[in-house]
Amino acid sequence: MTRHKSRENAFIAIFEASFSANDLNDILAVTQELPEYEEYMLDEFALNLIKNYYDHADEVNEMIQSKLKKWTTNRISRVCSAVLRLSAAEMMYTNEDVDSIVINEAVEICKKFAGENDYQFVNGVLGAVSRELREKK
Repeated sequence: MTRHKSRENAFIAIFEASFSANDLNDILAVTQELPEYEEYMLDEFALNLIKNYYDHADEVNEMIQSKLKKWTTNRISRVCSAVLRLSAAEMMYTNEDVDSIVINEAVEICKKFAGENDYQFVNGVLGAVSRELREKK
């Protein structure tokens, strides 16, 4: 599975979890067991992306919130929120220097699943996150 597909499948799982009363582990179990979800299987990379976000959710959400100008996280669509959280977590908690790739992948996911211009918003927020992370290094 390509990393693009892994990121997309991780996004779908996080997005689905935002609507469900079930916890993420239940959703992950279903996506791994049912044949109709085979296209959305989560490989090790996707599971690590999800784990990174959930292990550091407070820090990731604070980072995102600090980059929102005159916005609160409550105003962000569920699609954009899921993309931002997974992407910011990947940039913040992986040892790879792949910010530009992560941002590009997030933009592509937004173009596929979000509103017409949401990708620009996501690109701007993640760009600000990346700049702050680089300044800290």
